[in-house]
Amino acid sequence: MQKKLFLFLGMLVIASMILAACSPTTPPADTGGDTGGDTGGDTGGEPLTFGVVLVGPQNDHGWSQAHATGAQYVVDNLEGSTLILFESLNPADKPEATLEGVVDDMVAQGATLILTTSDEFEEDTLGVAQKYPDVTFINISGDDAKTGEAPANLGNIMGRVEDMKAIAGCAAALTTQTGQIGYLGPLINFETRRLAASAYLGARYCYENYRGLNPEDLQFTVTWIGFWFNIPGVTLDPTEVTTSFFDSGVDVIMSGIDTTEGIDVAGQRAAAGDAVWSVPYDFEGACETAPDICLGVPYFNWGPSYLAVAQAVADGTYTQSWDWNGANWADLTDNTTTHVGWINGAGLSAEAQANLDLFIAGMASGEINPWAGPINLQDGSTYVAAGEAATDDQIWYLPQLLEGMIGPSE
Repeated sequence: MQKKLFLFLGMLVIASMILAACSPTTPPADTGGDTGGDTGGDTGGEPLTFGVVLVGPQNDHGWSQAHATGAQYVVDNLEGSTLILFESLNPADKPEATLEGVVDDMVAQGATLILTTSDEFEEDTLGVAQKYPDVTFINISGDDAKTGEAPANLGNIMGRVEDMKAIAGCAAALTTQTGQIGYLGPLINFETRRLAASAYLGARYCYENYRGLNPEDLQFTVTWIGFWFNIPGVTLDPTEVTTSFFDSGVDVIMSGIDTTEGIDVAGQRAAAGDAVWSVPYDFEGACETAPDICLGVPYFNWGPSYLAVAQAVADGTYTQSWDWNGANWADLTDNTTTHVGWINGAGLSAEAQANLDLFIAGMASGEINPWAGPINLQDGSTYVAAGEAATDDQIWYLPQLLEGMIGPSE
């Protein structure tokens, strides 16, 4: 009897935690930079209540904060919209919580649109979409709508940040003095392989074409920590990994994880007199941790795509789609139009900045394509032949790292 009572009380505690975490909320005002002018307005239908589920905290200065910023963009631009935000749905921070339980509560509060903002949620989003066919679900970075596995009420959105990662790789290659770049990777999947590979291809191109150096001499090492951010006792510690990179001769750290350990350690080492630099990831304000050694940041700008789907759901016009949204090459920092962006960092030299501008202009015009062949996979097999360019599917479903990259592909 006592055990049953404890079990009942425990269930009450868990339920209360989920209810509290899912209470309608607004992300803090400093979750992002300028999101531009009003591109929404009258819903033309019923006021929209929408939910956003974050894998990390909304103030992580990385992946989750970028999504919180995008959610706030909807609130600011869609009249009558109400946000329900649930943060840190992951095994370390909320081991008792499940996506289904979070969604149950959001639906009970009236949410008709729910965005699940991690590859980690892909499988469970499919399940809740089937459970609630009258609610629209968007899973970020997944491809169930592309492959035909998703029901009609489930779509996918992802930013084409591969292009911005190539710019980031170029910035790293234009700056390194040791010829060694370290890439701090999360877990290994199609997404993380293609992002690391995009950075590598941009680095190779700029090392050869602007610095006149042999790209075969450029060392590009990837260390995967095992998850999107540090989980003590489960993943590698990104602070220790970054320190090890610098101790081995790496002088530029590129981050592919959700949080800021890479630039944090780089800033500390630079303050101690080391000539080191960093390229953070995900969030437009990520350079703020250590601006003087930041080469720039490739970032996601979720506001425009979130607003478009929210408006469609509010109007009753939403139809399923798989969207891989690209940059506004005319202005990579116009957050009313671009889906991914690049912000130059104070750590770039004037010469590096000039060459990086040339690279960006070449990518914008189509003259430069980092994914142009010949490109071999890490095992030496041909992936993109000379004279050809990788297709979208070849990039999206990259099966290995590329020849010349150091680090495991599986």
